[in-house]
Amino acid sequence: MTDTLSLLGELDKRSREIFRRVVEAYLDSGDPVGSRTLTRTLSEKISAATVRNVMQDLEHLGLLDSPHVSAGRVPTQMGLRMFVDGLLEVGDLNETDRQKINETLSSNTADVGAMLDRVGAALSGVTRGASLVLSPKYETAIRHIEFVSLGPDRTLVVLVFSDGHVENRLFKPPPGQTPSSMREAANFLNALIEGKTLAEVRRMMQREIAARRQEIDSLAHEMVESGLAAWEGDDVDSARLIVRGRSNLLEGGDEDGLERIRLLFDDLERKRDIAEFLELAEEGDGVRIFIGSENKLFSLSGSSLVISPYMNADRKVIGVIGVIGPTRLNYGRIVPIVDYTAQLVGRLIADRS
Repeated sequence: MTDTLSLLGELDKRSREIFRRVVEAYLDSGDPVGSRTLTRTLSEKISAATVRNVMQDLEHLGLLDSPHVSAGRVPTQMGLRMFVDGLLEVGDLNETDRQKINETLSSNTADVGAMLDRVGAALSGVTRGASLVLSPKYETAIRHIEFVSLGPDRTLVVLVFSDGHVENRLFKPPPGQTPSSMREAANFLNALIEGKTLAEVRRMMQREIAARRQEIDSLAHEMVESGLAAWEGDDVDSARLIVRGRSNLLEGGDEDGLERIRLLFDDLERKRDIAEFLELAEEGDGVRIFIGSENKLFSLSGSSLVISPYMNADRKVIGVIGVIGPTRLNYGRIVPIVDYTAQLVGRLIADRS
């Protein structure tokens, strides 16, 4: 940010206005901006030739670029960063957007996952981008666990938490499981887990299985390990990332843009580096904007990411809300939407706890 702001400070008033007008016109239309177009919007009456000279100077500074053979200019990634850091005018959240988000969160359901899923749908609808919601890890004490057979190779493990929250996971059970071994595994776990969080159960389980090996047969032993494994590893982090509105990213894209979007979809399908996504927001308070290759998660797709953390009642970051789209985002409108939604979700989660 310091480099772009110092560069902005070196521009004279005319160059700064022309640069700002180019970026704003590009963000509005997505098209290269020509000198004749700019002369009609500038506060100072100057010739198109003078505007072209200034635009050439801005291009030499790395702030603008000439795509293909077009006479118009578009901002570079560095130019967009400078605009966002020093010239972006963030508007207030308009009442229509506020109402749509509030309506989504008006339900009194205790299911935080369902609420966050609706948040994601609302964000993608309001912003016309794709929304990303990283849900909090659930650390409430467990009340009960149950295994439900859905067939020879599919079993549902159900966790009921002390606050009434319920989570389910499908997994493939070890071969040879019977209803009695499933009941035995559930009874074994229920005798140990009450009052403990899922993280605490994972830490103690290997020790308890070894100490009580004589109390549980081998089938039930395997069932216990497989059932708990359904909450471990990459699958858990993947389940925590809710993505909505991917189809919005396909609207109006050129062939190169569609290829970048396909790369982005691949990243989102694999849901890689979920921990990094949270770290991006934990590094600073409030809304953060990542443009193009600055975005560690989706750098190949040339996308922009606007994210904000949300916090629990103890002011601890527990999740992230964001919008991803082309670098030609309406940042001034998206920033207050993301900020408002993150604060609202934090308050609702704090109230539930």
